[in-house]
Amino acid sequence: MSYRSRDRVFQAVNAILLGIISLITFFPLYYVFIVSFTEPSTYLSSELQLFPKQWSLDSYKYLMSTNAFLNAIGNSVFLAVVGTALSLLITSCLAYAISRKRLMGRRIIMLLILLTTLFNPGIIPPYLLVRDLHLINSIWSLILPVLTNGWYVLLMKGFFDSIPTSLEEAARIDGCNDVSVWYRVILPLSLPSLAAFGLFYAVAYWNTFFTALLYINEFSKQPLQVLLQNMLIDASTAAGGSVAAEMMSEQRIPPETLKMAAVVIATVPILLVYPFLQKHFAKGAMVGSVKE
Repeated sequence: MSYRSRDRVFQAVNAILLGIISLITFFPLYYVFIVSFTEPSTYLSSELQLFPKQWSLDSYKYLMSTNAFLNAIGNSVFLAVVGTALSLLITSCLAYAISRKRLMGRRIIMLLILLTTLFNPGIIPPYLLVRDLHLINSIWSLILPVLTNGWYVLLMKGFFDSIPTSLEEAARIDGCNDVSVWYRVILPLSLPSLAAFGLFYAVAYWNTFFTALLYINEFSKQPLQVLLQNMLIDASTAAGGSVAAEMMSEQRIPPETLKMAAVVIATVPILLVYPFLQKHFAKGAMVGSVKE
């Protein structure tokens, strides 16, 4: 068998294996989506739904009519929007500052930032910090302790280093100070990196779970992921225990369809954001990785 024939056989086997793996990976997502849109009565009469015989939005209508679920969505949206904006602001400011060689103590600051990427303090020190700042049961406890990321700062610094210094010098001749240079020159040229890191931050804030379990005790302040985890255990938590159970029994909505609908609602926002950032993502994800 020639080299070309062996290569074709390898490509065919590789395509078949990857296709099978893709189907196995995609099927749970497909099943979740299908069950969430299945008519409750149809779901109760059938064990496996590969395609709904009758489409229905009853599960979504029920979830969107509960105050607990709406509050959880609002909390997660606040985390994703406000948290991402503040994180990008702090990260870009810090990265721009340490990218300027005239900054006093620049090497020490970079070393301290690097140490945060190498050593993890664990659970107890952050909890003690949040407690001493009186942020327990505050939504800000999920934002302020993770406002920036040392690795993202160093990557964005590498991107800022690739911007010609002549642009900054020209801006200073026109009367710009450091803030004006950062705002008028650096940020407009850094859209790829801002889009990439913005997506990273948004996904992290939207998926906030463990820290919310540690810092948030009030049910009304919990983000969507915590409510979703509780729903996977008991679907009636979507609207508050026994009251929700009575409503579910009256409307004959099976808990499984509610769980699937909640998973879809928790997943779709990030999937919708990604296409708008895709054109910047590939370039921004490699910022600072190549030096010329």
